[in-house]
Amino acid sequence: MTTTTTITKIALGKNGPLVSKLGLGCMRMSSVWGGPVNDESESIATIQMALDSGINFLNTGDFYGSGHNELLVGKAIKGRRDDAFISVKFGAIFYGGHWLGLDLRPMAIKNFINYSLVRLGTDTIDLYQPCRLDNSVPVEDVIGTVADLIKEGKVRYLGVSEITADQLRKAHSVHPVTALEIGYSLADRQIERDLLPAAKELGIGVVAFANTAEGLLTGEMKAPLAANDYHNHFSRFQGDNLIKNLAKVEVLKEMATKKGHTPTQLAIAWVNAQGDDFMPLVSMSRRSRLPENIQAMEIVFTREEMNALNTHFSLGAIVGGTYLQR
Repeated sequence: MTTTTTITKIALGKNGPLVSKLGLGCMRMSSVWGGPVNDESESIATIQMALDSGINFLNTGDFYGSGHNELLVGKAIKGRRDDAFISVKFGAIFYGGHWLGLDLRPMAIKNFINYSLVRLGTDTIDLYQPCRLDNSVPVEDVIGTVADLIKEGKVRYLGVSEITADQLRKAHSVHPVTALEIGYSLADRQIERDLLPAAKELGIGVVAFANTAEGLLTGEMKAPLAANDYHNHFSRFQGDNLIKNLAKVEVLKEMATKKGHTPTQLAIAWVNAQGDDFMPLVSMSRRSRLPENIQAMEIVFTREEMNALNTHFSLGAIVGGTYLQR
């Protein structure tokens, strides 16, 4: 299966590297929260087809599948390292599928990166970022350690993920931040208040994941959810909240039908349309998903359509929280 669409390249941040406007999230290729592992050969083929299509931004984490995800990416890029821009998150500690917390000590970071480099089969990670920041270790020490790794040549650029505007400013004052990875969608717009303006002011690129708001905007979710569905942990997907939220999504479904696309494609396209400094980061684990997600990058909204979406999905229109709202 091939696609003729060429993915646009953008500068990641004001002074950053050229990367594809669409990023490939590799997390779901590994066991997430103790779930099943995807077919490894299909996952590797998906990464390679993405690279062939001009998607060079590959997003992984050293804790995705306890290193399995990095090993997978390493196999997929073997012999073509220069085709890929590798983004790695670190700092999360899991045991038996359960979150234990963060380890952001400089000593731990220096340990984490050595293992990541071996699993990925490379000498350098393009974008290295703490998965979050808490108050356990001063921001200066966390960011300063990554800055040291950049000086050593083990890392090319500094990224940050899921942080506040104040933390972003502090991190950027220690070492220039190239990219902010953050959940962002029509249904999750709380970062528009202060985090996005801070990123724009500082010239930091935005890598936006969860474009479909954990499946809410796909148009495929039905109430009530199955008892064992992980979405049940979050108030957004519970009881009356889910019913109200799914009613909101009907507008997106109607627009998608009129435009001849899927609601998922429109959700990705909306993020893409936020500007040249925004990259939709889309999780895929099957080659069959690539053409439709690449096609989403071609979708253009009229001013009326964009106004309708922004009004209908204004901040707070979707009720209840998820892990994105801390």
